[in-house]
Amino acid sequence: MDFFDYNKSGLMAEGVSVARIAKEVGTPLYIYSQKTLQRHFSAFATAFESVPHLICYSVKANSNLAVLRTFSDQGSGFDIVSGGELYRAIKAGADATKIVFSGVGKTDEEIEFAIKKKILMFNVESPQELRAINRVAKRLGTVAPFSIRVNPDVDPKTHAYISTGLKENKFGISVKDAVAEYAYALKSLKNLKAVGIDCHIGSQLTTVAPFIAALEKVKKLIVKLRKAGTEIKYLDMGGGIGITYDTEEPPLPSTYAEEVIKSTAGLDVTLVFEPGRVMAGNAGILVTKVIYTKESGKKRFVVVDAGMNDLTRPSLYGSFHAIKPVRPKGRAEVKADIVGPICESGDFLAKDRKIEEVEPGELLAVMSAGAYGYTMASNYNSRPRPAEVMVVGKEFEVIRKRETVADLIRGEHAKLELNTPASNKKGAKRGARKGLKKRGAKKYRPQSEDK
Repeated sequence: MDFFDYNKSGLMAEGVSVARIAKEVGTPLYIYSQKTLQRHFSAFATAFESVPHLICYSVKANSNLAVLRTFSDQGSGFDIVSGGELYRAIKAGADATKIVFSGVGKTDEEIEFAIKKKILMFNVESPQELRAINRVAKRLGTVAPFSIRVNPDVDPKTHAYISTGLKENKFGISVKDAVAEYAYALKSLKNLKAVGIDCHIGSQLTTVAPFIAALEKVKKLIVKLRKAGTEIKYLDMGGGIGITYDTEEPPLPSTYAEEVIKSTAGLDVTLVFEPGRVMAGNAGILVTKVIYTKESGKKRFVVVDAGMNDLTRPSLYGSFHAIKPVRPKGRAEVKADIVGPICESGDFLAKDRKIEEVEPGELLAVMSAGAYGYTMASNYNSRPRPAEVMVVGKEFEVIRKRETVADLIRGEHAKLELNTPASNKKGAKRGARKGLKKRGAKKYRPQSEDK
């Protein structure tokens, strides 16, 4: 359930007119409903209240600080996949001891940052990563908690790009190899401590069956590991529950919880979940303005001011997003492609979509855009990214200002000191060094946090 609905003023976000927000803030823009975010978290938390559990919202779905703060205030932990996401979570008020660090490419700098912040655990995705974490922890004179992300080779029956639990996917370690890695860590990696096991098979799943199939494999592994002396306190089941974009009927959190609780009875673990899309997806919309309408032969186009750089999912995944008029006029329906201003044939929000006929200047709302919308946005075609707004009851606040054209070139410079003529190679090098010094250039040093 979300809090976007119609009244006599048109489409409303909670108690605020979407048209009013667009008039004051401009388009394109993302609008989030805080009440929807809170309701989704509460539904998930309530479903598992009978067992030890920790909900770690998946930051990659929507990483705006106000969104993260909304979840943090509800008691949420966070699932991160980069040092940048850890930085965001901490800035939003997260409890670092409720943060799990996933992802296949953690750098030494990111690992160090996470260890210093005392996160709950690293979800390790390769043998080399396991050794890297041990090496960094040793240098810091501490012991780092970890779980291994097991790849159970279970087909989640979802889009190939968001499937993560098959043996051909880059994520995790096979069940067989995981046993050997836990044993090696227990015996030889003295700056690591095994605290759990992790399994995430994919995103936008619409049935519970794949989760339970993966869980059955992981349960057997937990028994084997405990017999070998490895402590398993946490069972991280990842995220992946889908949402309704069109006609999907994903399981309710309560249905999912019932099956998981039944399957893990007697296992004596704290369940960890990493929901992202199911928390934020239907809590946000992308509002866009019609620029032109045109016909080409039998084809009709609606050209809007939001493009594939603002919402890449339709172009990248062929994803469906419902598109609704902000102020319906009662006109006849037409079939059209809703396309953006990007110089790509793949720039579309919908193809052959039946919508009410619209005129230039009118507003459309792209629904279910709260997850993997702004976080995947880019500046392609040198387009400033949209503003983001949070609605709270009958008020709203801009939680990210719209980028300006000046923002597009921030950090760039046009004049190359290296091209300055010099009388000899020595002079050229000296001139280059002088130019670099003038611009404040220095060797790369990761900036994990503010000093």
